[in-house]
Amino acid sequence: MLLFLGSHPALDFLNTRYGPHGQVVECIGDGRSLVDWLVGAGLVDAAGATKMKRRLGQEALDTASEEARRVREWARGWIARWAEAPTADYGRELVVLNGLLGRATSRREVVLSEGRLQLTESHRIESAEELLAMVALQIALLITNEEPALIKECASSACTLSFLDRTKSHRRLFCSATVCGNRAKVAAFRERQRKND
Repeated sequence: MLLFLGSHPALDFLNTRYGPHGQVVECIGDGRSLVDWLVGAGLVDAAGATKMKRRLGQEALDTASEEARRVREWARGWIARWAEAPTADYGRELVVLNGLLGRATSRREVVLSEGRLQLTESHRIESAEELLAMVALQIALLITNEEPALIKECASSACTLSFLDRTKSHRRLFCSATVCGNRAKVAAFRERQRKND
């Protein structure tokens, strides 16, 4: 099951492997699931994904998904370190990230939109390895545009998901108020009831 609770595509990418109650769930087990995640994250449209699956083929997409899982675990470690020490020297990590970003094939053009000229950029996916450039761009946007202190882990002991706390007070505790938040409230209520008995 794909989850988009991280409030940022880079964190949603990290959340493609999670472990509720110690049971690991892998969301990008093959190439098709990687493309489906890209669609769900809004990085690729559904029509483009269908064409991409046909053009690139299952074997190339499966290879890309293997690399995506390695990149995800590398990014998970780096983002955690960055959140703790944002000004540390990350030269080695930047070399890896820039190498992934360098895979992108993009095209820029000026278009007339809503009565204004605008510069647009579109990405053409010519090979399966370019899919990782799309993910790398989201990681780059996270580390360059967001506050590291706002990257949090869900407060539920049974949850392993990360999220970007975009609330005004920055006091968000749970990946989802309706799932993990409700479970915590129910558990606290039961504990109070147990103590009152």
